[in-house]
Amino acid sequence: MDCILIHGMGRTSASMLLLRHRLRCAGHHVHLFGYLPTLETLDGVSMRLQRLLATRIQARPYVLVGHSLGSVIIRYTVAQLSSQRPAACFLLAPPMIACRAAKYFSQFFLFRWLTGEMGQLLAQEAFMRQLAVPENTTIYAGIGGPRVSWLPFGSALNDGILLLEEACGDGSSSVLEFSCGHTFIMNSRAVCENILAALNELEPPNIEISA
Repeated sequence: MDCILIHGMGRTSASMLLLRHRLRCAGHHVHLFGYLPTLETLDGVSMRLQRLLATRIQARPYVLVGHSLGSVIIRYTVAQLSSQRPAACFLLAPPMIACRAAKYFSQFFLFRWLTGEMGQLLAQEAFMRQLAVPENTTIYAGIGGPRVSWLPFGSALNDGILLLEEACGDGSSSVLEFSCGHTFIMNSRAVCENILAALNELEPPNIEISA
C-alpha cells in the first residue's frame, strides 16, 4: 500500500522517519510530504499534495497519515478530490476543532509569523468545524499529557497540547486513545501496529503457498 505521511506544525518530515521505517519494514511504499507554514498557504500546500497524488500515486490505492496540522491538510485536501480518494486516513493527535492552545498563541506576533495562515486557521471555530472528515478515518488521540490542577488543562485528559475532546471532534470517526504526548505520538509502536493492522485489512499481504 502507498502511504503518504504529513508532519505537524513546527516539525519537518524528519519527525516521521521512524514511522516511515516501520511501515517500510512491513512492505509498504511510503512517501514523505513536507511543507513550510511560514511561507505557504493551505491552498498552496493542498495543490502540491494533489499533484503528488496525480504524478506519484496515480491510480494505485493509498492512505494518508497526518500528524497535528498535517491532519488538517488532509481533511482540507480530501474535500477537494473528485476522484482518487484515499482508502483510509489516519490522523495522529489531530486538532478537530479550534483548540485552546491555538486560540491562546494566535495572540502573539511571533506565533502568527512562524505559523502563517495555517496557524491562524487552527484558531478559527467556523473554519475548523466546516472541515469534513474523510470516510474510513481513524483518530489516534494522546492522553499522556500532565494532569495537575495548577496547569492549564487541570485534571482533564490531554496530550500536552490538545484536550482529548479537541482531538475527538464530533464523534463521527473511530477514536483510539494512547498514553502518548502530542509531539511524539507518531513514534509510538502501539500506534504503528494499529495502523499496520488496518493496512493489512485494506490490502492483505501476498502469501505464497507451496504445493
